[in-house]
Amino acid sequence: MANEIEKINDVAVASIEKLNGKTDANIQAVNGLELTGQSFITATGGSITTSGNYKIHTFTSNGTFEVTSKGDSGAGDEIEYLCVAGGGGGGGGSDSGNNGSGGGGAGGMLTASSVTASVTTYAITVGAGGSGGSDHNAAGSDGSNSTFALGSVSATGGGGGAHATGGVNGRSGGSGGGGGNSSGGSGTSGQGNSGGSGGTNAGGGGGGGKSGSGSSNSGNSGGNGGNGAASSISGSSVTYAGGGGGGVYYPGASASSGGSGGGGNGNTGSAQPTAGSANTGGGGGGSGWVSGATHAGGNGGSGIVIIKYQYTA
Repeated sequence: MANEIEKINDVAVASIEKLNGKTDANIQAVNGLELTGQSFITATGGSITTSGNYKIHTFTSNGTFEVTSKGDSGAGDEIEYLCVAGGGGGGGGSDSGNNGSGGGGAGGMLTASSVTASVTTYAITVGAGGSGGSDHNAAGSDGSNSTFALGSVSATGGGGGAHATGGVNGRSGGSGGGGGNSSGGSGTSGQGNSGGSGGTNAGGGGGGGKSGSGSSNSGNSGGNGGNGAASSISGSSVTYAGGGGGGVYYPGASASSGGSGGGGNGNTGSAQPTAGSANTGGGGGGSGWVSGATHAGGNGGSGIVIIKYQYTA
């Protein structure tokens, strides 16, 4: 049924959010005339922006998403979300290492485009990135999980990269960390991919990304990190969850590249590896052989949770 009321005090009904403290979804009539029509979710939490007819709640730290009212089934009560965990740290290195260390795996990445929300409060956890290994005997730490309490959504933190002493595989995670002179860790199905392998007296493997596995080493050079995946939930296309590049074995070898989506680059013989980018879930770059010094692996990038829904017709 169409609205019998078109305006109140010369303001269009569609532009009125509340009347005497009540939302239009809870008002049935004004002076005996029916007030009907489509209504949508109203909610609080995070950093709120708009894009067209949609509101976007972005969480870069822990918080709550509170749905205070919702409309009819369909566009009136459905949300879209992106949940990315923290990336794994890259393995550490020094001139005592036997090979390049592995790059950190990207944080797991989960998305959904049509999920029914309830009028309630949902807890949000944003995963931190894992720390890079401190030296050639230290693997990178795993990233932390990101969670959204609607349907127990949980993206798994990225696996840490193997250290430069070798003999230990990259750690498993949302995406797996790269290996030293060992295999890369496994990724989690639906969230990411495995890390690449490293060679004996050679470069380390790249960490896995959302869209692809990390590359294995190429001689003394580390393997590149696996690429991430793009999402436009924020209103523009952004790529998340790239793996970190593996470290080099010997000075002069080319530095590896982190995967698209915030993956950190691997070290060279003198330059340190780089960290995964904040709020992308990118893995940290691996370290390796360093001339007369010790370089820690790059830290993993923190995760992010974004929620989007239609708020007006």
